Amino acid sequence: MQSVGLRVLLIDRSDAHIGGDCLNTGCVPSKALLHTARLAAAAAEARALGLRISGTVDMGKVRAHIRAAQEAIRAHENAAHLRNKGIEVVLGDAAFEGEDAVRVGEKVFRALRIVIATGARPRTLALPGMAAAEKAGRVHTHETIFSLATLPREMAIIGGGPIGIELGQAFLRLGSKVTVVTCNDRILPREDADLAGVLEARLREEGMRFLFNALSVRIGGDDTLVVRGEGKGELILAFDTLLISIGRVPNIEGLRLEKAGIAQDNGKIRVDAHLRTTNPRVFVCGDAAGSYQFTHTAEAHAALLIRNFLTPLFKKKLSPVPPPRVTYTTPEIAAFGYGEHALQARGIPYRTLTHSFDEEDRAITDDARWACAKVFLHPKKGTLLGGAMVAPGAGELVQELILLMEQKLPLRTLFEKTYPYPTAARANRALAAVLQKERLTPLARSLFRGIYRALNR
Repeated sequence: MQSVGLRVLLIDRSDAHIGGDCLNTGCVPSKALLHTARLAAAAAEARALGLRISGTVDMGKVRAHIRAAQEAIRAHENAAHLRNKGIEVVLGDAAFEGEDAVRVGEKVFRALRIVIATGARPRTLALPGMAAAEKAGRVHTHETIFSLATLPREMAIIGGGPIGIELGQAFLRLGSKVTVVTCNDRILPREDADLAGVLEARLREEGMRFLFNALSVRIGGDDTLVVRGEGKGELILAFDTLLISIGRVPNIEGLRLEKAGIAQDNGKIRVDAHLRTTNPRVFVCGDAAGSYQFTHTAEAHAALLIRNFLTPLFKKKLSPVPPPRVTYTTPEIAAFGYGEHALQARGIPYRTLTHSFDEEDRAITDDARWACAKVFLHPKKGTLLGGAMVAPGAGELVQELILLMEQKLPLRTLFEKTYPYPTAARANRALAAVLQKERLTPLARSLFRGIYRALNR
């Protein structure tokens, strides 16, 4: 907005908060941690080749790598940098003063359009004994886990979603014993059950333990988590670090939304398909909107808002198609478009196409024959409606599938593309090849044989 000549004011609590959850407590530190964990895992795997590697992980150096990654990005995500670009920046706690007014300290600012982009925070869990464990520094969320000075010996994780599973594998690979406790019957309940099962098997091979259909009951004074499972009574888990990873809630407390006439539903701001609140001047962007809490979703929200602000007569609505997502474990799980349950719920006709990588040459050389993909196609057009993949680098491999879906191109398009051998992405071409083979019906084969013999006599 500033680049087209409009005045823009950014309000944030402090300079350190600029960059939001992703830079400070989310994507950036977690992916830096995962990088170090992959290095540790690679060193361990090298023993199979006869290499002898000894030593233990230095958490001080791990933290230094995380901070270095953050500071490299913070160089262009801070108040001074934004001010140099012509954006006004005010630091402090903000709250609505009226329908078009926001107060920060003693100053009141008015605007034609106001965007709430306050992010989200980890959901808390109240258990007997939790307060004492927190005081002792044993309990963490993704906002505090990266500050650990020493590597946990035994880590218990409550929650089997993406954050818990990613961080759990990272600490497992760095040398911690990790147990995941979840009230669900599997990990990653949002993802395709078959593909999540492949990841679970890989994690078990690495040594991760799981307690499914389990309810956390209390924390004992001797650093134990008491868990109740279905028909199994109470189980006791020892831990020195407990990670709570049970979802996130929007940061909207203290904004005095009622002063601006902004309605809420069950703790979330009520928004329409244009991200507009019940106050037509106020909009919501990113995690505060309470839907898909990804950085790329916030980017899509921002692009939509800017477009609609500048072209109000040609407003665009949010896409009903879920955004693509990646769980950055090893292997990764990547999903895009509609899943099978969503297609069924919406009554959208589809056909399922699955492909195992067990005969893919790159999967064979990289010891990843367990990898697989599942896509959902329009039964007549052959265009993609959605899909998922579990594989090393799945988040990168699905990008051309996402492009096909967004451009409404049939999957068979990839069969005509030349892939360098033996790139991993050839697995996508193999998906298209399955469709091509299906076109060779007995009748088609008979016709081709007749034509071939007639033309080659």
